[in-house]
Amino acid sequence: MKRLLIFGLFLLGLTLAVWNFLSSVPQGTYNSYVLDFKEEIPYSVVEQKLKTLEKEYGVTTRLNSEFSKRDRVYVVQTDAELPSLQPLKDLVKEATEAIDRNFIYQTFDIPNDPYYSQQWNFRSINLEKAWDESQGEGITVAVIDTGVSKVPDLKQTEFVEGYDFINDRKQADDDVGHGTHVAGTIAQSTNNNYGVAGIAYKAKIMPIKVLDGNGSGTIADIAEGIRFAADNGADVINLSLGGFGDSHLVSEAINYAYDKDVVIVAAAGNSNQNSAAYPARYPRVIGVSALDAAGNKSNYSNYGAGIDISAPGGSEAGKIIQNTINPEKGDSVFAGYQGTSMASPHVAGVAALVKAVGITEPDAVSNVLQQSVRKVQEDPMNHYGVGQLDAGEAVKLAMKGQISVRDFFRWMRDNGYLNPRFWIDGGTVMLPFKLATVIGGYILAWLLRNYFPFGWSWSLASGIIAGSSGLFFLRGIYIFDLPQAPFRIMGSSIPELGNMIPGTTTLNPFFASVLIPVGLVLLFLQHPKWGWFAVGTSLGMASFLAISAVMSPAVWGLGSGWLSRSYLLINAVLCWGLARLASQKETASVS
Repeated sequence: MKRLLIFGLFLLGLTLAVWNFLSSVPQGTYNSYVLDFKEEIPYSVVEQKLKTLEKEYGVTTRLNSEFSKRDRVYVVQTDAELPSLQPLKDLVKEATEAIDRNFIYQTFDIPNDPYYSQQWNFRSINLEKAWDESQGEGITVAVIDTGVSKVPDLKQTEFVEGYDFINDRKQADDDVGHGTHVAGTIAQSTNNNYGVAGIAYKAKIMPIKVLDGNGSGTIADIAEGIRFAADNGADVINLSLGGFGDSHLVSEAINYAYDKDVVIVAAAGNSNQNSAAYPARYPRVIGVSALDAAGNKSNYSNYGAGIDISAPGGSEAGKIIQNTINPEKGDSVFAGYQGTSMASPHVAGVAALVKAVGITEPDAVSNVLQQSVRKVQEDPMNHYGVGQLDAGEAVKLAMKGQISVRDFFRWMRDNGYLNPRFWIDGGTVMLPFKLATVIGGYILAWLLRNYFPFGWSWSLASGIIAGSSGLFFLRGIYIFDLPQAPFRIMGSSIPELGNMIPGTTTLNPFFASVLIPVGLVLLFLQHPKWGWFAVGTSLGMASFLAISAVMSPAVWGLGSGWLSRSYLLINAVLCWGLARLASQKETASVS
């Protein structure tokens, strides 16, 4: 009996705890319901259901917008007290995919404060390094917000057609300033000698207005804005908005966009509570918490469940400055905002940089962003997600294994290859020296031909090149992520093969001698083609050794004086004599 009493008290305590927890969680506000009818339901059935609703409850029903007809999304609204959700479900549940409270989501910025003149936020995400490789070319970012106005510092930014779901029109101007500020962080015109910079400043902006002059909007409009962006070519969607209340409609729209390879980024919310708001909490959305100028969690930022990554959002000590509009006068201003609304476009902008270098799938982009972060060692409350955004490392990771033209020419410049003196005064190839050895080999072959009447052939020419210069142009080629030893070997003459692995200029006495030509002649002398390759090799090596004796007499163990010079000249003469002797044998065998 005692055990049953204790167990009953435990259940009572647990029930009270759960009840208190649920009652303490914000439930969100709404002013209407939204019905998402199944596409296969005939319009006659939909209209009948709507008429029954209007008659029985005294409500009004309407399509959410001109785009709603395809998806059959209707809003149920009344000036009186709304009916409870359960009777609506009982009446139309067989015909609908979902019945949602039309929750009100809103922006997460903190109102305008005085102008802040330094963009510390871009330096803190290592943006200059990212700009070396990507500026967001060819990427479209949809800003689903209060609209975007073309302020002066967005003059050079390219816009694509968007939509205003508040007023059902194509022109999606901003009457708050929030969306324009967000768009500025993503793609403010840059290098234009005016104002401030943007992250992916060569990306295109798609303005989509789903929030009104108070910074509020319904999930029905937000969901349609997401679908519109996905259907009209957006690569990245930024949602600097949110609220409390899970929505099937928004979740379905996010899945729709995700399946079209759209990366979706959303702000975590400014309640300083242990969970991100929706839509940041959805699995296919990158939820972003905010950092201050010191790299710590901003005091307003949500944390915990739903936080995937953190980025600069600002604080009283340092705000995020962009060109936007003054909502009171409608004129252009440079204003400092703070909020997770400001953090989210940092991640959206970097996602555009990553997509621009060829990473397209949302999962892959998310992995690049999350694997390249600056880790935070101690984060028991998940203030930072996987870590702090690092644009430079993200683009570097996205570029791994790829060769860009920019990289190649930078490497050429840094290593002197674009300087003509490099090729004349030594470099990796020593062009005059190599040309001299090739020409010398052909001159020796011409002299030999005057003694013995043999014909020119590819075998003889190949031997001369192999002995005198090799494929010397390969020695200056650089291919990323590959060892250079194979290119040095293929680009070397036979006498140089012994010093190519260590990469020195001192000749190996074994390779820089008559020994290899002797071996080739003995091996191929009776072969009709390879025999002439052996003769050509001897001639090429004779030329190489003779010119080396004059220009750079450096041999292992012999120094670089008269001893090495004599060694090279003697072996050059021996190679010439061997070629002459072998050519007599070859000519005799042909005749």
